[in-house]
Amino acid sequence: MAEGGDNKNAGAEWPSDEVHRVNDDFNRFLHITQADADLLKCHQSLLLRDGEQFAKAFYDYLFRFPATAQVLEHYQAQGGKIKDLVSKQISHLQSFLSGRYDPESATELARIGRIHHLHGIKPVWFMGAYRLYLDYLHDVIAASTTLPSEERERLEDAIQKFLFRDMGMMLEGYWEAALSEIQSEKNKVAQLQDQITGMLGNIPQILWSVDVKNNTPLYISPSTRNICSLDVEMPIPCLAWTHPDDRELVKAAWREALQGNRVDVESRVQEPGQEPRWFSRVFHPFTDETGTVVRIDGLMDDTTKWKEVISKLHLLATTDSLTGLPNRALLYDRLSQAIAAARREGNKQVALLLMDLDHFKEINDTLGHPAGDEVLRQVAVRLAPLLRDSDTLARLGGDEFAVILPDVIKGLEAAHMVADTITDAFSRPFLYEGRDLYLGVGIGIALYPEHGEDVDTLMSRADLAMYGSKHKGIGSMVYQHNINDSSEHRLQLASELRRALERNEFILHYQPKIDLKSGRAYGVEALIRWQHPALGLVLPDQFIPFAERSGLIHPITDWLIETLAIQCRRWEEDGSKLSVALNVSASSFQNPKLLQRLHDTLSSGPLLGRARRLEIEITENTLMADIEHGSHVLRQLRELGVNVAIDDFGTGYCSLSYLKRLPIQSIKIDKTFVINMAQDASDAAIVRSTIELAHNLGYEVIAEGVENGDTLALLTDMGCDNAQGYFMGYPMPVEQIPRWLAESPWSPSRH
Repeated sequence: MAEGGDNKNAGAEWPSDEVHRVNDDFNRFLHITQADADLLKCHQSLLLRDGEQFAKAFYDYLFRFPATAQVLEHYQAQGGKIKDLVSKQISHLQSFLSGRYDPESATELARIGRIHHLHGIKPVWFMGAYRLYLDYLHDVIAASTTLPSEERERLEDAIQKFLFRDMGMMLEGYWEAALSEIQSEKNKVAQLQDQITGMLGNIPQILWSVDVKNNTPLYISPSTRNICSLDVEMPIPCLAWTHPDDRELVKAAWREALQGNRVDVESRVQEPGQEPRWFSRVFHPFTDETGTVVRIDGLMDDTTKWKEVISKLHLLATTDSLTGLPNRALLYDRLSQAIAAARREGNKQVALLLMDLDHFKEINDTLGHPAGDEVLRQVAVRLAPLLRDSDTLARLGGDEFAVILPDVIKGLEAAHMVADTITDAFSRPFLYEGRDLYLGVGIGIALYPEHGEDVDTLMSRADLAMYGSKHKGIGSMVYQHNINDSSEHRLQLASELRRALERNEFILHYQPKIDLKSGRAYGVEALIRWQHPALGLVLPDQFIPFAERSGLIHPITDWLIETLAIQCRRWEEDGSKLSVALNVSASSFQNPKLLQRLHDTLSSGPLLGRARRLEIEITENTLMADIEHGSHVLRQLRELGVNVAIDDFGTGYCSLSYLKRLPIQSIKIDKTFVINMAQDASDAAIVRSTIELAHNLGYEVIAEGVENGDTLALLTDMGCDNAQGYFMGYPMPVEQIPRWLAESPWSPSRH
């Protein structure tokens, strides 16, 4: 049977010596002689008398069967012509009847067999073709009247020998090609297995799979022994070296996995003579059709470095970088703990002292910020020895300090004693570059439970008492219920705040946010300001606390959402598709009407169809105040299509175990870590680690507080996604935005 296509190299992969050996076997076992060859050659013209007609009838016959017809039709669809196949069939018949039984002819037959395999021609098909050959040649011989009977028999015998050789060599070629293909696939599979084994051997994690029924390993990654340095234990590798305090935790996790639940657990592994290392373990069960766990896959990863980074982040988040004292976040936490402990005891008090330095601004203005920083460090060093180990001295920011006196019985007496001691400590000068610098201090005192039973109330009332002490020029003051009346400035702001909305005195400033990959401004952060008719521009830290305490924060938030929606639409109409980020206060975040307000604005207001243009920024502390409620609100915001970012990341207590489960899109690294990162290696390391952590969790990162080109270049090298700060653009009124977009090197139109 002739080949269905042209592929001159189809037999090249079968060694010629092997083809010759097979040919010799066929010639020997079929008893093919030169006399047989000569007989065929002698009668070739007779046997080919109707060869062309046979070849045409041959393909007509093949078209009668769906399987072979499909092959032939495909051949035609690819541009092939049946007449060419007819010609090849005639050529093959001529070659068959030429009487050649040499190795070259065997090679050609094997090549045709390989081509048949390549084109999907099944052996049964060309074996049927040989039956047609035999029928055709038998009929030709029978019709010949010139051949003696003895000659007929010898000719038919020779035809059968050569036909079996012809068919046999083609089958050999066919199966050799099939075996080569199988071997090639086996080689590919083996190569892939080697690659996978190599990859698994290079990764540090432990991977394993265990047959639960038989408690036997199905797979163990090569790295297992590198980590455990033990004979592999089943079903839980490294259980013997798991820290004794954590073994029961790991066993409990395994038992839960056996119930069909995926389990994540962290534990310590300690090799003899080594420090413990932290590892995360994941147990992933697989069940059969009956729901029975039959296999558990495990992953074990060394998280020690991440633990160290998180520990450093937590330290930085709770420590004032200048003085090394606890910061505001840690003060709030310890004050909360002290209040809870006093509440349990029943007869104990907690004293809170807030301090504000006198004349500190003059030092900064005359001698510069380095002098101010040095004085603040000296204040911390001077005050720390005056307190008990159980007390807390914290720096709140600027020139404000605080002291917590927990677990006291005579709280007022203890507070006065400490306040007097602190006041006396300020009677001595502080030293800077040979100069004596004198500072005073104003101290406000509030007691639990007399003046408040929660952190915010105590802080607020201690703050009012401190303001009163400074207003009256005395060293310290205890909160009194009528003290609010003495704070005329604050009372004025609180009362006028109610009319600010009615008078349309609030304005928004916008600070650009830059995509570091493209170098283009993609959005802005909206920052509220109070344009007071008498006091001028009032910053939010001066009126937002009053707004939150009075409940006015909710209508202010509504005004913000409506104003931003209208502004987004105007920018879009002007061809500038800037996104807008909105800071949401703790009170607003807890307000159930926030979601409804956003829903109304996005479904029918100016932001209709523009949800992705709005981003809500929420601080860590706001979120962690009520994580369950926070998670619910975040999910609702995502359903609305609003992007969510965690603001001031690194200054609060947002646990990564919670963070990775929250539906947020980005985090903002607090500026306290960013401002000095180009000069401070520790800050740079923290920023880099935070970026890596965020990216591993699938979040984008924006760095705030970028004030110079070195910081921006460093952030870009670290792979930070976005940035904002004075270096790119100050917060500006809305009317200045078009000019900034037109002239700034960060303008989208310049790229």
